[in-house]
Amino acid sequence: MGGWTVRDIGGLRGRRAVVTGANSGIGYHTALQLARHGAAVVLACRSAERGQAAFDRMRAAAPDADLVLGSLDLADLASVRTFADRHGGEPLDILVNNAGVMALPRRSTADGFEMQFGTNHLGHFALTGLLLDALRSAASLRGPARVVTVTSAFAWTGRLSFDDLQGERRYRKWSAYSQAKLANLIFAKELDRRVGELTSVAAHPGYAATNLQQAGPRMQGSSLMEKATGLGNALMAQSAAEGALPSLYAATSPDVEGGACYGPRLLQYRGSPVKVVTPPQADRPGLGERLWDVSEALTGVAYAPASA
Repeated sequence: MGGWTVRDIGGLRGRRAVVTGANSGIGYHTALQLARHGAAVVLACRSAERGQAAFDRMRAAAPDADLVLGSLDLADLASVRTFADRHGGEPLDILVNNAGVMALPRRSTADGFEMQFGTNHLGHFALTGLLLDALRSAASLRGPARVVTVTSAFAWTGRLSFDDLQGERRYRKWSAYSQAKLANLIFAKELDRRVGELTSVAAHPGYAATNLQQAGPRMQGSSLMEKATGLGNALMAQSAAEGALPSLYAATSPDVEGGACYGPRLLQYRGSPVKVVTPPQADRPGLGERLWDVSEALTGVAYAPASA
């Protein structure tokens, strides 16, 4: 018996979606399938050149798709606000917080945050909060909007170091990545607890071949490590299209449970999407609330309560 595939996605005509990092990899395939099934999709991309190339490629693959290219740099809160102002005016049914960076040498965002925590978590925390009215508007028209935040199996090794979230005293690139991915997972769970008009879930792709793995070695100037990660992708990883299945399931399946996480069936490594077990630290009492308070303070984005 086969597992869930894109053929199981229902019709999405009349729905509107935003996918961050839609120019490549998992984000590209997530956006493509949402568009192919009728959703109007905003491709939220940092690079105008790569975004346009993805837009053109997607348009060729799905000529009738309703696509809009948007400029979004999650490492710059001013860019996040500009994007939300430009694309948050209409009801938003699906938000896929997909974009991310992995295992980079220490860098800072435009606002002075450590790049992995700032981009992967704080940028998406701010974006979701700034699009909250659009998500609530869709919920009032068509039922609960869906927010999918992409995490990673590296969340299992993550720890939120509240005394050094920005890695200023000690920075290890993989520990910083694990922390950011744990933050993604905790945010998804806490958002579902706090905002009843939404269904917030997490998803992770398992081991999928994207350019994410090679970005860190490239930034370090390590051609050997860049080649090694490329070889690993070729030999062991599933495709980016397969890696997008958990995100697509989380974004569209009527069986999704709020606060849950969806990933590959086989050891959370590869295969069709299912609900997966999450690391115990993601459900530690008070951790989500503490992360939320810190995130609001750092970004200046407060989630407004629902209007009466």
